Order: sequence, then C-alpha cells, then structure tokens
Amino acid sequence: MASVEEQFPDLPTSGRAIPSFGLVGWRWISRNPAVTITPVLIPFIFLYFLSLISPPSLLPLEIVGAMLFTMQNIGSWVLGDSATWRIECSLQDMFVASPLSRLRYLFGVAFSNLIAMIPALVVLLLLLTWVGGMRGHPVTGLVLLTLFISLFTLWILFSSIGIAISSRVRTQREIWPVGNLTFTLLGMLSPLYYPLSALPPIWQDAARFLPTTYAALLVQGALGVTPATPTEMVLYAGLLGLCAVVGLVICLRLYRWGEA
Repeated sequence: MASVEEQFPDLPTSGRAIPSFGLVGWRWISRNPAVTITPVLIPFIFLYFLSLISPPSLLPLEIVGAMLFTMQNIGSWVLGDSATWRIECSLQDMFVASPLSRLRYLFGVAFSNLIAMIPALVVLLLLLTWVGGMRGHPVTGLVLLTLFISLFTLWILFSSIGIAISSRVRTQREIWPVGNLTFTLLGMLSPLYYPLSALPPIWQDAARFLPTTYAALLVQGALGVTPATPTEMVLYAGLLGLCAVVGLVICLRLYRWGEA
C-alpha cells in the first residue's frame, strides 16, 4: 500500500501539527462563542467583589492576578480535552501511532486551548491599561514584556500539569472534579488577587513553593503596585524559571504516552 508521501508528493509532511490544533481551537469558539465568555466571567466575579471591599489602589494588582489565574486555568482545559480524547474518543491511540511526538501533542493541545483563552486575556489587558493609567501604574514596555514572559511560562507549565494528570485519569467522571480541585487549589494558595504580605505566615511559606507566586510578584513589581528592587525582580524571575523547570521535569515523568 502506498504511503501518504507517495500518494501526495506535493503535500507538506511537517509543520502541520500546531496549525491543525490551532484550527481545532478556532472551530471550537467559532461554533460556540460562549466559550470566549466563560474565561472572562470567572476572574471578573473576583474582581467585582474585590473592588467593593479592597482599596482602589490594589485594582491593577487584582487585574494582573485575573490574567495569571486565567492562564493557570488553561491547565484544567488541557486536562479535560486530553482525557476526553483518550478515554471517550480514543484519539490519543491514533496520535501515538502517528509520527507526532508526545511533546508536539502537548504543545498542540495547549495551543488549541490558548486560542480560546486569548479573548479573555485581551479584555483583561485593555482593562489593566485603562485602570493602571488612572491609578498611576501605566502599562509600559517593561510591564508588557514581564507580563508576556510570566503568562508564557505559566501556559507551558500548567498545560504540562494538565496533560500529565489527564494521562492518569481513568474515567470521564474523574475529569471535572480532579481538574477543578487541582487548579482551583493552586490558584487559591498563590497571591494573585492580593499582596503576598496579606496572607498568614504559614500560607506565605506554602505559596513560595508555587510558580504562580513568583509570576505575580514579578508582574506586580514591574507595574509598581508592590515595590520591588531590581535585585528582587531578578530573584523572582529566577525562582519562576526554577519552579517551571522542576514542574516540567515532574510532569514529563508522570505523563504516560502510549501506555494503557
């Protein structure tokens, strides 16, 4: 039987995985626009109530936290997609049998869900630009660069966590509770919507083991909401990178590819 390359000699055989997964993400939101609203509603619920009970000066910090929380939640979406494709649709068996590697599969699923998250991040960024200008914390080029690096790191890390956990889930009923428990708990422990100093000492110690904590401190420092010296900023960036590397190593060891 002739191979695909022999039947279609002019068809490219590489560089198609990520665009294909991106198309999956786009088709998802084009068929159901409500998908783009859901990631905005959850952080806005927190922002609304916090704006009522917290000092107005903390609103830029809280918007940054909403962006980081939104990106962290992508792990739950990746977990749900990957587990559903494997358990219900048996699609992972097809990917395992194909030339697609597990890393490209991971990036593909992560990219597919990022497409659905982008509208929420854009709305929150516009809100941060508006509120930050009014509160004396303008969104400069340094803030945008720091925010991009932090969001990109969390995207890779939490997508990896989601897909690693999904490979251990056995039934459809486990997807929702496991995903929500894991990523909601991580979001609650990290100082996303409030300064780290507002937490009790024991919670502060626990939060320092989470990469989202250093992503929050890094962006908050760049924005000037919580003062940070250049040395502290470099330290936060290094700890964010260290936590991400350690997390990725653990995830890749837990991730089952092509196993029953």
